[in-house]
Amino acid sequence: MAWLEYLLPLIFLFPLAATAVIVVALRNLHDARVSSPFDAHRLREPGQSLRDRLDRAFASLFLNGALGPIITLVPMVYGMGRMLFASRQNWLEWGLYGALSTLLVLVFCLRLIRDFQRIRRLKLGLACELAVGQELSRLIRPEAHPYYVFHDVPGGDGTLDHVAVTPHGVFAIETRARTPAVLPSGEERNVVVVESERLRFPGWKERRPLRETRRAARWLATWLEREVGRTVPVQGVLVLPGWRIEDAAASDLLVVSGDGLADQLPLQHPGELDTATHDAVIRALRQRVARMALNRTSLS
Repeated sequence: MAWLEYLLPLIFLFPLAATAVIVVALRNLHDARVSSPFDAHRLREPGQSLRDRLDRAFASLFLNGALGPIITLVPMVYGMGRMLFASRQNWLEWGLYGALSTLLVLVFCLRLIRDFQRIRRLKLGLACELAVGQELSRLIRPEAHPYYVFHDVPGGDGTLDHVAVTPHGVFAIETRARTPAVLPSGEERNVVVVESERLRFPGWKERRPLRETRRAARWLATWLEREVGRTVPVQGVLVLPGWRIEDAAASDLLVVSGDGLADQLPLQHPGELDTATHDAVIRALRQRVARMALNRTSLS
C-alpha cells in the first residue's frame, strides 16, 4: 500500500514530538511574580509591567530557542524515514524537505533576533524605570512631609509608570528610555530639545512621548475628579533618564532627565491640596491598585 510509505516515517517523529511537549510544559517554569503573604495580592515594584513583559519575552526566547531546532529537524527526519520505506527515490521530494528545513531555520533565526532586540529594549526601559523609582523614593518622608508615591498604576488604556501625590498637586510621571547617539569619536550626543509638541533628539524627532504624557495626566485628572468628587490639580512629568534637557517649551509638562527628580517635584505647584482631598486621592489610588492587582491574580 503506497500510503504506508508516507505513514510509517511518522514513527521517527515521536521522539521529537515528546521533546517538544516537554519544552512547552516547561515554558512557564520561570515566573518572577510573587504575592504578598499578608493579603495574597501581587507585589508590585517600580517597572512591574516591564518586568512582566520581560518575563514573557524570555519565555518566548526560550520557546523559539528550544523548539526551533526540534521543528527544523522535522522535515529532515521525516525525509530520512521516507528514504527507508520508499520503493524508489524521488530527489525532487528530498530537495523539498531540505528547502523546508532551511526555510524553518530562517524563520526561527528571525524570531530569535526579534526576541533578543525586544529583551534589550525592555531591559533598558526597566533600568530607567528603576532609576526613576529610586529617585522618587526620596520623596517619602515622615508625616511632616506628606508625599506618597505609587508605581505602575493601571490607567485608561495602559499603565501609568508612577504617580506622586504631594501637598501641591498630583504628578503623573512617565518614563521613556532612549539610547543616546554615539559619535565616531566615542562621544555621546545626549542633548534633547523640547518643543511644544515634539522632542528633537540627535538625528530623529518624536511626538509620541509628549502626547502620551499629556493623555496620562488628563486621564488621571478626570478619574480623580470622578472618584474624589472635586477637581484635583494634576501635572504630567516626562522623564528621559540619561539625557540633558534643553529649551523645555512644553509649558504644561515638566520634562526632566530624572537626576534630582525628588528635589524638583516639591518645587512644582500645579495646585494646592487640602488634607481631606490629599487623603482621598491616596485612598482612591490605593483602592485602584489593589483592585487591579486582584483582577490580575484571578485571571492568572
